Amino acid sequence: MNGIALLIPIALGLGLAGLFAFHWALRVGQFDDPEGAAIRILLDDEPVERDSHAS
Repeated sequence: MNGIALLIPIALGLGLAGLFAFHWALRVGQFDDPEGAAIRILLDDEPVERDSHAS
């Protein structure tokens, strides 16, 4: 019974911390461009130059 009395406040605290972190991420703009990263991964970067000295 004492374990539950300890675990419930810890669980509520972790839940509130996660909610606070999510709210902070929204305010800072972490989710402003969700499609950008998905599209950027498909685009080619600069072409890789091959080393002419390698055999």
